[in-house]
Amino acid sequence: MIKENQKALNILLVLIDIVVITVSLLCSFWLRFKTTLFGPIGGHLGFSSYLLFLILAVIPVYLILYFAFGLYKPRRTYKNIFSEAMQIIKVNVVAFLVLVSILFIINQPDFSRIMLFLLAVIATFFGIIERFIIRSILKNLRINNKNLKHILIVGDNDLAYTFARKIRENPYLGFSVSGFIGRQEHIGMEIEGSRVIGSFNQLDHILENNRYDRVVLAIPLKYYYKINELVESCERVGIKAEIIPDYIRYFPAQPSIDMIEDIPIINIRYVPLDDNFNKFLKFISDYVISIIAIIITSPIMIITAIAIKLTSPGPIIFKQERMGYNGKTFMMYKFRSMKVQDPSEEKSEWTTPNDPRKTRVGDFIRKTSIDELPQFFNVLKGDMSVVGPRPERPYFVEQFKETIPKYMVKHQVKPGLTGWAQIHGCRGDTSIKKRIEYDIEYVENWHMGLDLAIMIKTVLKKNPNAY
Repeated sequence: MIKENQKALNILLVLIDIVVITVSLLCSFWLRFKTTLFGPIGGHLGFSSYLLFLILAVIPVYLILYFAFGLYKPRRTYKNIFSEAMQIIKVNVVAFLVLVSILFIINQPDFSRIMLFLLAVIATFFGIIERFIIRSILKNLRINNKNLKHILIVGDNDLAYTFARKIRENPYLGFSVSGFIGRQEHIGMEIEGSRVIGSFNQLDHILENNRYDRVVLAIPLKYYYKINELVESCERVGIKAEIIPDYIRYFPAQPSIDMIEDIPIINIRYVPLDDNFNKFLKFISDYVISIIAIIITSPIMIITAIAIKLTSPGPIIFKQERMGYNGKTFMMYKFRSMKVQDPSEEKSEWTTPNDPRKTRVGDFIRKTSIDELPQFFNVLKGDMSVVGPRPERPYFVEQFKETIPKYMVKHQVKPGLTGWAQIHGCRGDTSIKKRIEYDIEYVENWHMGLDLAIMIKTVLKKNPNAY
């Protein structure tokens, strides 16, 4: 029944997507040719030509890309819209390039490229709203015990209990644990609201006389020799067995799988910014934001530079070696906020709240974070990002990597001016362990929406640990 529902849902999604794409093209046509928002309009094709292009090229290209980017796959396990929104953005970027290429191939110079750009922007906006509404409706249905998938868990150990508890605590998933298969002595025992309905050697009989949507194998590592037998039992009745590996405690939030020939390799550290498209988006946003920030803050930087020069002997810009992406070091720029000191001391000493080394101007620019503004030039150079884990001095990195678990994971992305840890107050003399937990959470769960939220909170939130 669930499979039939999924097919019906996919057909409905395709039809709704066609409507959304059509409405997006109509809106973009109106904006381009019925308003003067985007410049003068010279000779252009008639509406019928755009309608024909919609039917013959736009809709087929979009639907193919929606399938290619996995937008018709079940999304029960996704807590929010961000991952799907990123795929919709990717679809529209690629669709724009493909459609422009088609126009080049058929030699159609009179077709408005501006209208195609507007189509990509509007289709992205409408597409995200559409999927948000649909996913919200489906989530509410599942929370109300409708459209549920029934799961049989093979296992009666801590791993199986933990999985069942996650299912029970997250009704939005739309799963229901119909029972457990376990040891003979545990039959009839209730676990997380479901009962052990049979022993391992009864699996064939139970599967033949009941209907389950999923069978999940959650058995201890020492019993893995039984997996082949259990999988064969599932396949005899046409059910795909799914395995929860007993070594998941070593996994991060989102492990990924690579293939070398026919051998799967589990990558226990999934980093969204390893994806070239995500990396490109991050690069473009960093470049644009840093240029805008430098232009806007240039009067503040000029005044700060003059104030530093007039009130304290020494250079205006303080350069310090920091460790960045992939463990490579770079020189990070800041406005000098302290008296000139011995290089060996500044490499290994923390700043304290009432640090006597600070100058009068330095005390103010540190509290207001004005001293960080030159780091936008680090962003332009490619050493840093606007958002990311804060870079640390190599002297402290050598200490922390030996004492703080997973400390070096933060170096799998570019360091930033601000970050997930900073907006949670982890700045200055705060827990390094807690800071790294936030950094790893950022590394493993990056998306553009998260960067935007961090930037907004950085501007609005005053950090009491800035000194």
